[in-house]
Amino acid sequence: MDWTRFRFRTQWYLPAKPAAVYEALERAEEYPRWWPQVREVRRLDDTSGLITIRAVLPYDLVFTAREVRRDPGAGVLEIAMAGDLDGWARWTITADGDGSLAHYDQVTEVTKPLLRRLAVPGRLAFRANHRLMMRAGRRGLVAHLEAD
Repeated sequence: MDWTRFRFRTQWYLPAKPAAVYEALERAEEYPRWWPQVREVRRLDDTSGLITIRAVLPYDLVFTAREVRRDPGAGVLEIAMAGDLDGWARWTITADGDGSLAHYDQVTEVTKPLLRRLAVPGRLAFRANHRLMMRAGRRGLVAHLEAD
């Protein structure tokens, strides 16, 4: 097992139509407005940007996100990541009653030297850090969708 590799899966129920959720999630440059742990998104060109995130643990992760798939009909947004994190992440948005389910999948390897050294002893803390970030993201997105 490669201890520097992580797989994350999260599912959010959101009280908004899939099109509204998709529209909010495709505008990554607006994430810092509603997702506190996404500190900065700087667009590099039409399909990529530089993203800085920091959750509870005292370190920033900086990576380039490059669009791989943008498919509103299928409700899919997928990026490739390179930098402190190498891998991919994908949102899949589907209808669920009066709202939506947003499925998040991520497979990544930490490349930041300190995090690589801490990958084994810090594994549970890294996973908890991710869960807390995702929980805050859901809360922020719900508030953002309700404000629109």
